[in-house]
Amino acid sequence: MKAGLLKWVSGANPLTVKALSLIPSYRVYREMYTLLGKSQWWSREELAAYQAAALSRLLAHAYANVPYYRRVFDDRGLVPGDIRTPADLRLLPFLTKEIVQANLPDLKARNYPESSFEYVRTSGSTGTPMGFYYERGVSRAREWAFMKTQWDRVGYRFGDKCVVLRGHVVDTASSGIYWKRALFGRWLIMSSHQMTEETLPAYISEIRRFKPRFIHAYPSTAVILARFMREHGIDPFPTVRAVLCGSENLYPWQRSLLEEAFGCRVFSWYGNSEQTVLAGECEESTHYHIFPEYGIVELIGRDGRPVANPGELGEVVATNLTNYVCPLIRYRTRDVAVAAEKRCSCGRQYPLLEKVEGRLQEFIVTRNGHLISVTPINYESGAFENIRQFQMYQETMGELIIKVVRKPTYTQEDTRQLVRELRWQLGDGVDVQVRFVDEIPRTEGGKFRYLIQKLPIEIGDL
Repeated sequence: MKAGLLKWVSGANPLTVKALSLIPSYRVYREMYTLLGKSQWWSREELAAYQAAALSRLLAHAYANVPYYRRVFDDRGLVPGDIRTPADLRLLPFLTKEIVQANLPDLKARNYPESSFEYVRTSGSTGTPMGFYYERGVSRAREWAFMKTQWDRVGYRFGDKCVVLRGHVVDTASSGIYWKRALFGRWLIMSSHQMTEETLPAYISEIRRFKPRFIHAYPSTAVILARFMREHGIDPFPTVRAVLCGSENLYPWQRSLLEEAFGCRVFSWYGNSEQTVLAGECEESTHYHIFPEYGIVELIGRDGRPVANPGELGEVVATNLTNYVCPLIRYRTRDVAVAAEKRCSCGRQYPLLEKVEGRLQEFIVTRNGHLISVTPINYESGAFENIRQFQMYQETMGELIIKVVRKPTYTQEDTRQLVRELRWQLGDGVDVQVRFVDEIPRTEGGKFRYLIQKLPIEIGDL
């Protein structure tokens, strides 16, 4: 069953739901969604017990059926019973994208038929594309159970109208068709590749006519719409209750802009295509609540050990607890995050991330080798007022190129102001050069990268 139809049927009448309960993927979805409705309110002890049992089952399966992990255990003189808690996972080595690529045939579970394997490939936004496997008809259904549970927190229901701005190409650029309906008219999927000064008024008019309750978007795509609305004094859409942002890092300046332009809550979540980690905000805070039912998350510091101090940056290393056809255990995501010290007032006992700084490849390297995150940079300062689009590029330590698509009002003074602003924010360890371009392409998946980092960066460099 396709994911879109799976989402729709949850809003269907009882007879339809009863009939669909015979479809395996729908049963997977309903079982996980029902569990999450209960487990999100479990105590820490109950969650820890669930996670330990899930980890034990996964490791026993991997040892018995996945050749790569049989070798890993045997080489270290270990058996699955030696790893009783998530803390014991440190007895196993990290799994990197390169290791996955080199050992993919041996990461496939031998006790599943070939028809169970759905090959998936990441877009390679961090510089290293990677192929792996979902369980066909299961992984995507289970993922939607987690996503729906998150969106429940801001009132999302499957019957709600939703505008989708997530890198889609609806039709050819010359066709003049910028959107299409899906899910029996409940979703309005809009092309992000044709959002220009000339077409955006039509986008806004169509959204107003559609009267959506939610906007589901890449942050960078929603920003295009929000900036246009702010610059032209366009009022927010009165029916929109929240903007659902994911699949890209949400920067503080983006959150502020979107909340101002749309006049509603911005809800963000963090995850990856490999389905090793999933965390989302709640009703009461912007901390990312990690699903312990989904996977085990470690934050690893420069020395390869768990980070010890609150507020310390660490690389997210994650173990998915549900993908048995291609287990990813202690997978290095190359994402950098900070754990939150306190629990959330919402009542869930989930571990929290205070913030996600983004990929390791989203840090700027100074002349002395220090790393500067792009997250705190204020792209809404006056220096960017006459810039339609920009992207930073680095291939030499201490040198940063910023590519700029100018508005007609752009002048030489804007260039000087831009350089001054970035030098002030980045410090003396980075020289800034401005280059003018006609356009800045998105990735194959329609995402936008604010920094193209060509220098190799590891967690030990932080």
